[in-house]
Parts: sequence; C-alpha cells; structure tokens
Amino acid sequence: MKLSAFTLIELLVVIAIIAILAAILMPVIGGVQMRGKQAASMSNMRQIGLALLAYSNENDGNLPETSHTTGVKFEKAWIYALKPFLGNIDKVRICPADPIGEQRLKANGTSYLLNSYVFVPKIGPFGQNLGSLNNVRKLPYPARTLIAFNVSDEQGASVMNDHTHSEQWVRNWRRVRADIEPNRFRSGSSNAEHTNGTANYLYLDGHVEDIAGQELKRRIDAGEAFGKPPIEPEDLIK
Repeated sequence: MKLSAFTLIELLVVIAIIAILAAILMPVIGGVQMRGKQAASMSNMRQIGLALLAYSNENDGNLPETSHTTGVKFEKAWIYALKPFLGNIDKVRICPADPIGEQRLKANGTSYLLNSYVFVPKIGPFGQNLGSLNNVRKLPYPARTLIAFNVSDEQGASVMNDHTHSEQWVRNWRRVRADIEPNRFRSGSSNAEHTNGTANYLYLDGHVEDIAGQELKRRIDAGEAFGKPPIEPEDLIK
C-alpha cells in the first residue's frame, strides 16, 4: 500500500494560506472585541449618569464633588458619594478597555472623569468663589450638557484623578489628550494625535454619544469650548 504525503511546497502553500486567513481574521476579531468593550463602557457611563441624578434628587439638585474640592478627604468625592446609589460602583467605574483599569481599581481611581465645567467651582485669583454649576437646576439643557469622559492613558491611577480641566481645552489638543482619551476604542495602536478611534461621552440626561477622535480634534482646533454647558439659548451649538 502506497502512502501519500505532503510535499514541502504543498506544506508551505498551506502555511501561507493559514497566515493570510489569520491576517484577515485577527483585525475582525479585534474589532468585535473592542466594540463589545465600548458597549460595556457605554453601559457603565449610563449607570453613572443615573446615579448622579439619583444623588442630586436627594441633595436639593446638588451634584457630588470631585477631589478638586474635597482635597485629601477623597472619601467625600463622587466615586464614594455614589455608592449608596450604585451598588456595583467598583465595577462600573472601570472601563474594560482601560489599559491600567486594574491599577485604577486597586487605587480607588476611575476610568471616567467628570467635567470640570460642571463639577468644579470657579475660584478667583484671591480664593473667592466665582460661582458653580454643580446643581442640575443651573443646567437647563441636560441633553447638551457633557458630564463625563474616558480618562487619558496619561493620567495615573490615583484616586485624585477623577475630573477634567476642560476650561483649558480651547485650541489646545495637547491639553485635551492629557485629560481624556479621544481614541479609547480603536483597532491596534494609537496614532501620534490619538485620533484613530472613538470615545464615549456622557450627557446629563443620561445618554451617551460616540464621537470620533478626528471630529473632536477638528472642533477643538476650531475654537469650540467643548465641555462647556449651554446656559442660555444662544449658547447652544447649531
């Protein structure tokens, strides 16, 4: 009985075909996995949004503080303040696509930053309080009011990193990237400008939008005060 076997050429052809198929399928599989992580992150942000509103309902419309105002008394900051309203806060505050999510979890940090325009009071050069928007009654357009973002990879895992510095973003893409990750959800490595992907953005009414990094950079470069809540009708971006 004559036994048949692969020749070296046939074996190399098979290996080449497998390599080609793997090259085609890996990005597809990676894209599916990333979309799943983005969907999970959207769910996290919606839950945080609902918890923030529940907190405000029990506190005369006031929203919780960030570490900017609590200082070292970070147990008063929003991550802790939301625990009675969000039993699984330790799971929800970490984005599944955050490369140092486990470190943030152990350090009581978060993958999501609250918008400083809303949550950080304005302080004058001599320490005087210039007003705060940290109350839902001062925010008449909840569907257009941004409240939370995906944290930048440049931000450490510290519990103190729980808010943005949005007032510094106008025409300053470097400052944006220092606070948030505009391409948190992408396939492969980040490009130099961090624009080859998208990120999630939570609004006060509880909805989450997916905005492309390239689109956000265009708006920042054009001078938009991205993150600034509309207070008057003329503030609304057409």
